[in-house]
Formats: sequence, structure tokens, C-alpha cells
Amino acid sequence: MIGEFEYLLIAATHRLGEDAYGASIRREVEEATERPCSIGSLYTTLDRLEAKGLVRTWMGEATAQRGGRAKRMVSVTAKGIESASAFYRAISRVSRDISWEAQCP
Repeated sequence: MIGEFEYLLIAATHRLGEDAYGASIRREVEEATERPCSIGSLYTTLDRLEAKGLVRTWMGEATAQRGGRAKRMVSVTAKGIESASAFYRAISRVSRDISWEAQCP
């Protein structure tokens, strides 16, 4: 089973579609979690996800906006979708009938 951060990266990548690359995935995760996401941990985790066959990465075209540098593009594989779906189902099942609202006396 994948971990929480791996799930966040897969979900953000899937949501972004053709616009998924390091910086856009980072923004998506930071907005969703309201926490900082280090670019180092993002790329380390993307490397691990790619080694597991859950995402695929490739270098996009160099752009003038990036000073001639290329973006590392990311897409989710079918195996990645299956793994993220399994994680989501497990979290949903274990959270069933739980209320996270504060109990006031």
C-alpha cells in the first residue's frame, strides 16, 4: 500500500493532467494540505513512485519562461490509479462512522 505523501502526489498529478510537473504538483499539494512541500521530498518520492511503476516521468520542452530549462512532466500509470484507489478505499473504510467534530461538553 502507498503512503499518505505518495497518495497526495499521485492525486495531484492525476488532477493536473497534462499540466503535471514538479512545481505545479508542489503547488497543488501545498494548497490541499495547507503545509509546505519541499521540492527535494517531492522529487525523491516521484523517483520512488516511478520505480514502483505508479507514475511515468519525462522531460518536456525547454521554455523561455524557465530560462531555457525543461520541465519534468509526470503522468499517473494504470497501476498508480489502482494503488491510489486502494488507498482511498482503505481510508474511507477505516473512517466510516467517525465524526471528527469537536465534542463540546
